[in-house]
Amino acid sequence: MIICRALLALAIVGSTIPYAGAQFGGMPGMPGSPGAGGGGFGAPQSGPPPKCQALLSIRDELQKHGAAIQGANEKKADVKVACRLFRNYIATEAKMLRMLEVDGPGCGAGPQVVQQVRGSHAKAQQIGKQVCDAAARGPAPSGPTLSDALGTSPALPDTREKKGAGTFETLTGNPFARP
Repeated sequence: MIICRALLALAIVGSTIPYAGAQFGGMPGMPGSPGAGGGGFGAPQSGPPPKCQALLSIRDELQKHGAAIQGANEKKADVKVACRLFRNYIATEAKMLRMLEVDGPGCGAGPQVVQQVRGSHAKAQQIGKQVCDAAARGPAPSGPTLSDALGTSPALPDTREKKGAGTFETLTGNPFARP
């Protein structure tokens, strides 16, 4: 139950990434941003600088990892699979956070974006730890069986081959073998 809640929470957290990416509005080289250049129709358009392109690609990768976690949650995937997906997500998010701290201001990402990703990363780490701890514990032990509760052991059927067992044998034995 905790795992499902954790996956759902991360899916919600992961769905906020597009909003964080939308705050890259002042990225150099993008239309509508200051200093984008705009000589008119014949002027060559330059794209964002390579460091900003790297930020955009890591953001897209993070969205893919979030979608994978959400898909695993919908399919009720195994906890070990969820742990692996969370590890990938957290590693990618840490990489994005480092890139944002270094290159974010030059790419138009304000300090609020860094704070938002930092908060999302802390939540993802917490949820990922819970999921991976649950995966390490293994499947939850089942409760006592009825035999345990009654203090008896289950009687296993006799698997030794019986002589005379045939089609016409009834509960009282073979009726044709009687004198």
